[in-house]
Amino acid sequence: MTVSWRGVFPAVCTQFHADESLNVPGTLAHVDALLAAGVHGLVMMGSVGENTTLDPAEKKALLAATVDHVGGRVPVLTGVAEYTTVGACRWAADAARLGADGLMVLPPMVYKSDARETIVHFRTVASAGGLPVMVYNNPPAYKVDITPEMFVEMADEPLFACIKESSDNPRRITDIINLTGDRYVLFAGVDDLFLECLILGAVGWVSGLVNAFPAENRLIWDLAAAGKWKEARDVYRWYTPLLHLDTHIKLVQYIKLASAECGYGTELCRAPRLPLVGVEREEVLGIIRKAIATRPGR
Repeated sequence: MTVSWRGVFPAVCTQFHADESLNVPGTLAHVDALLAAGVHGLVMMGSVGENTTLDPAEKKALLAATVDHVGGRVPVLTGVAEYTTVGACRWAADAARLGADGLMVLPPMVYKSDARETIVHFRTVASAGGLPVMVYNNPPAYKVDITPEMFVEMADEPLFACIKESSDNPRRITDIINLTGDRYVLFAGVDDLFLECLILGAVGWVSGLVNAFPAENRLIWDLAAAGKWKEARDVYRWYTPLLHLDTHIKLVQYIKLASAECGYGTELCRAPRLPLVGVEREEVLGIIRKAIATRPGR
């Protein structure tokens, strides 16, 4: 289906069994909960989906099952986060063959590519997949910065449809628009900067905490999209302590714990990620449980 680049696209958690084997039915049950809340698209196997812990056969199985299960109700994207350009091209081509509607492409993992290498990587992967691409810029996490000037250089590739801007710098939204006009669709990629990015011109949001709070996430999106800024700010102030969990190195564990507390899936991750323990666990649970007790509408 044609991707409508607008709205909330969850970075969907991948579910595992107790032995760390892939739990496809559990993941699809979570997808159903997100769809019931009215999300606008899905990003499978992004960073929150533990992409780099899955082997190629698992990725294919999960994507194929998701595409079949969703049945065109919303666009299904998959993360492309590989160590080499060849590997990323291979997965992009597989994703297209399996029915993905688009790709969320990251820079090459581990190696910190320079500007020329980064642009060549994205161009090559886009060509291999032949699908519309959300270019994922997250220099705090991946140490490669796709600057506004680089997006000017990349603008001649029609498959680059969207930018997930996660630089932790909302100024980038304005800088990109000033340099490229309406060439790219802009998505917020940092949960606790969502509202700021939307005000500045983003029209979508790849969210992590939506996994745990899909109804409230939809509420704040609807309020903001309707220009009801006071009401949106009120929900945002409630939501922000949770959204801060998205910016930590352990965001996957935190988001999965929040999701489990809200009745969606389990907190099980693949090693080296381990369950939270001790003071850290109690602090995170405190944030989650306070939010549950005070959620809008209570």
